[in-house]
Amino acid sequence: MNGNGRLSAAVIGAGLIGADLATKITRSECLDLGLVVGRDASTPGLRRLAKAGLPVAADGILTLVERDVPFDIVFDATTASTHAEHDRLLSPLSSLVVDLTPSQVGRMIIPTVNGLEALSHRNVNMVSCGGQAGIPLLHAVAARHSIDYAEVVTTAASASIGRSTRLNLDEYIETTQDAVREFSTIRDVKVMVNLSPAKPPVKFRVALTLLGADLTAESVRAAVEPVVERMRVFVAGYDVVTCSVTDGKAFIAVEVAASAHRIPRYAGNLDIINSAALRVAEQYAAVRLSTVGAEMS
Repeated sequence: MNGNGRLSAAVIGAGLIGADLATKITRSECLDLGLVVGRDASTPGLRRLAKAGLPVAADGILTLVERDVPFDIVFDATTASTHAEHDRLLSPLSSLVVDLTPSQVGRMIIPTVNGLEALSHRNVNMVSCGGQAGIPLLHAVAARHSIDYAEVVTTAASASIGRSTRLNLDEYIETTQDAVREFSTIRDVKVMVNLSPAKPPVKFRVALTLLGADLTAESVRAAVEPVVERMRVFVAGYDVVTCSVTDGKAFIAVEVAASAHRIPRYAGNLDIINSAALRVAEQYAAVRLSTVGAEMS
């Protein structure tokens, strides 16, 4: 805990996800952004963050490892292939590592499903943007029904997909499928991703198709509505735009509009995974800070 009563936080990566996450952290009441690290001072993300007055460094993860005092929380917004090495380097430290890549190195976390598990793990994985949008709904519906098959189709504007995410597409699909199976117990799962070049850019959308003998419109809507309320607590632009059932086939479509602080409204994919990561970190911080307060009283 730093001198202003907040937990210190650092972000690895200054791409589309990392830059938006850094901005979100600056608005947090219990986290203090200490550093954003990249590997090249000339990258647009680091330059923009530096111009905005945020603390940046261009020596990569070694900047964090070589610090005398570790950050309380480190967010990794790079790639799945590099996260394993980052985790190895950070493991001797006391930091909570929040992984925004689909690496599956740490415990997979969906805030409204198992968010508090972050308190008992050193490394937590935020699955994917499609997973954060769709899994809360799948978890809720599967708790009421026996689902034979689930199809998850994510559509995002090409302009909202950075280089790291494009490199992670195979891992994105595999990790999202694994997370759907774990959190919904549905065994037959198919995940697809569409990167849309349309202009104007399309809003981030996740379409869910479910097959199950006992599905009804009333029961599915009863499962979905509370999820929307819980999600909007930390993702204001989360909205189920379609929810229908015909002959044992349910179709649910969710759209996410970004909060539009530094990213466009259509980039809900960035907004939801960063908001989910921030939610987990702030819940962790609330417990840590309350514990410190109790010890000092």
